[in-house]
Amino acid sequence: MPLVRTAELVRPGHGVAAFNVITLEHAEAIVAAAEETGRPVICQISQNAVRFHGGRLGPIAAATRAVAEGSAARVALHLDHVTDEDLMHQAADHGFGSVMYDGSEHDYDENVARTAAASAWAREHGLWLEAELGEVGGKDGAHAPGVRTDPGEAAAFVAATGVDALAVAVGSSHAMTERTAALDLDLIARLRDAVPVPLVLHGSSGVPDDELRRAVGQGMTKINIGTALNIAFTGAVRANLDRGVDPRRYLAPARDAMREQVAHLLEVIAPRPAESIGRLAC
Repeated sequence: MPLVRTAELVRPGHGVAAFNVITLEHAEAIVAAAEETGRPVICQISQNAVRFHGGRLGPIAAATRAVAEGSAARVALHLDHVTDEDLMHQAADHGFGSVMYDGSEHDYDENVARTAAASAWAREHGLWLEAELGEVGGKDGAHAPGVRTDPGEAAAFVAATGVDALAVAVGSSHAMTERTAALDLDLIARLRDAVPVPLVLHGSSGVPDDELRRAVGQGMTKINIGTALNIAFTGAVRANLDRGVDPRRYLAPARDAMREQVAHLLEVIAPRPAESIGRLAC
């Protein structure tokens, strides 16, 4: 099936999962799980992943697109956490439907200026743009421990930049290896009411299933997951390294482990209508 546009999948009131692609096995696992569960999915490639591939976006983007288009799943392609404008400008040439421009390392005014420019560029090229509102002067951006996004500032930021979605800080952190994050569900609801674009949760690997369900119920829309796949991948590789020198003997179980993790999380984040009704009735 051809790639779908990110904007078609990110709709307020509905959760959609976005998983990080680092290797071909990641893409295969994500798309296989989407096909298996019948859920749409976003495959996202970060600037760090591009750096891992020698700074070349083309090969990993082409591979991910080929996997997606060879399946029956509805898949969008997203370029994530971009700070390099030259890299951002390559997105339209490689099938991406969206970009997350990350200006969170800058102070508020600089973030607004840079993000507004990125948003204008994205509109000109038919791309959907996500942004992140970081802590003013915060070394670790919006996801430093304890940082929370102010609803009024978030609304002003969206109005000033014209972005299509906003990543907000509500209690999650990037690269968590234990699922112990407690989200500020009250804040999510206030942000939902204040901000006229879909909200994005970064660092979702550290959030327990029930918290993810509640976050979507309170108004979180795009749920980004990366580390959870890497934990599954690495665990399976370690468990199978003694099976010989052929990498397929440990990469196949690693891919299967990621597929199982993705399938589980897709069902948590994007339940079918009957599942949603049943959950709300409990």
